[in-house]
Amino acid sequence: MIKKNLSVAVMVSDAKKSAQWFKEKLGFNSSIEEHWITVWPRGCTSKLHLCQGELEPGNTGIAFYCDDISKVSKMLKSKKVKFSKDVTKEEWGTYAKIDDLDGNVFWLMEGSP
Repeated sequence: MIKKNLSVAVMVSDAKKSAQWFKEKLGFNSSIEEHWITVWPRGCTSKLHLCQGELEPGNTGIAFYCDDISKVSKMLKSKKVKFSKDVTKEEWGTYAKIDDLDGNVFWLMEGSP
């Protein structure tokens, strides 16, 4: 099922500059993998995903993580959960998008933030 780890998108004007600020000023850890830039307090499993630009309508920017996204996807579909994006593999990760009853979009990500 879904793990306890999660990431939350925070909109910023310059993701790399923002990551540096979190690192220098707040002592956060950071990770930069192409467009996927995250920061988090030491010892914390939840991360802030620093997004440069704007979120598309409905996107909450909240991601839930699981070990086997195919298995979780099948289980959620059997429960009639609406998928706005089926499981997709990209160079930066494997993900899907699910919609709640109000059209809010949540990401499912395979692995850890």
